[in-house]
Amino acid sequence: MSDAFDARTTLARPDLAERALEGLVRASAYGDVTPMQCTAAVAPLRPHPGGRQEDQLIFGEVFDVLEEADGLAWGRSRRDGYVGHVDIEALSAPVVMPTHRVGAIRTYAYSEPDFRSGPVMLLSLNALVTAGERQGRFVRVDRAGWITLDHLAAFDTFDDDPAAVAERFVGAPYQWGGRESLGLDCSGLVQQALYACGRGCPRDADQQADLGREVEATDLKRGDLAFWTGHVGVMVDAAHLLHANAHHMAVAIEPLADADARQRAAGAPPPTFRRL
Repeated sequence: MSDAFDARTTLARPDLAERALEGLVRASAYGDVTPMQCTAAVAPLRPHPGGRQEDQLIFGEVFDVLEEADGLAWGRSRRDGYVGHVDIEALSAPVVMPTHRVGAIRTYAYSEPDFRSGPVMLLSLNALVTAGERQGRFVRVDRAGWITLDHLAAFDTFDDDPAAVAERFVGAPYQWGGRESLGLDCSGLVQQALYACGRGCPRDADQQADLGREVEATDLKRGDLAFWTGHVGVMVDAAHLLHANAHHMAVAIEPLADADARQRAAGAPPPTFRRL
């Protein structure tokens, strides 16, 4: 048995691990997961109870729960594989299959099929929803409310330009561990842009650095990813970078040379680049 698994994506502790890992990781006990679904607009995911947010669940995403204790569910996000604790009140069962995803940067779910009715929650791009009854331009979404059809995309319909998706987030505040349209971090931005284009994507920048193939700085084009230690951005052309960053405290576009100069001044090595 091995102790070399990535703790971010391995549902295991010394006292408990998911049954699928029996014989692979050491634990005192093994158990089966229970699939649940995020029914909050967004829910923080923390590696340790009361700790810092490192990821988020977005409405409709499945969370495989291994343990419930003290109002928290410990498990793994099925969409990006991240392990942590989530408020149990943010989850529901059974899991319902999505029919659509939110295709707009964000949209309200209303209490009635009327834009003048009270909003129930604000859903972000890539939220997974199950559409039911339709009235006019609105559709009832399970566990949420009424959403305009204009802001939904069929579950199997995707964008084709990750850089264009990322550009829609320009100006959104920086939020460590965030993936929502109201605030996100560098790797959360890349992940959401790729999800909208039907591509799988891990959560953190060092994990994303294995995507695609390496390209040289002299051969950059729109959609390439730029990586520094612990940071990632998307090239919008051969010379400009779009990234969520703590310098601007927002998603911003700037010359690649400017971003690189700040990173190197902080001691980072030269960037590497990947093409998807």
